[in-house]
Amino acid sequence: MIQQVSDSELELMKIVWAGGGTARYAQIMEELEKAGKTWQKNTVITLLSRLVDKGLLRTSKIGRRNEYAALVSQGEYQAQQARTLVGKLYAGDARGLVATLIQGEMLSAEDYEELKRFWEDGKK
Repeated sequence: MIQQVSDSELELMKIVWAGGGTARYAQIMEELEKAGKTWQKNTVITLLSRLVDKGLLRTSKIGRRNEYAALVSQGEYQAQQARTLVGKLYAGDARGLVATLIQGEMLSAEDYEELKRFWEDGKK
């Protein structure tokens, strides 16, 4: 089972995933800066270490620099989190989630049609 991550850890994972599944520390800091995040070096290193400990990243040395590689894809993480959400909030009933999305107007008619096509194509 994939461990839950904090919002800050997820920010770092998104940067690694966007980099094709790997990123060097300097690249991560650059992306954080572009996003307007002014995190301190120690904060980022601590968060990256936690992700390594949780089994979501591995680190390797390239010269004197660290490179971080995702051990879990973004799709795998999203699927696990979706299962957890449906299990916790809807007792495993995904229809409850879909009903909430429709009732809360978070799922448009166009989204519904696209999902319907996706569902039908997946059955073929």
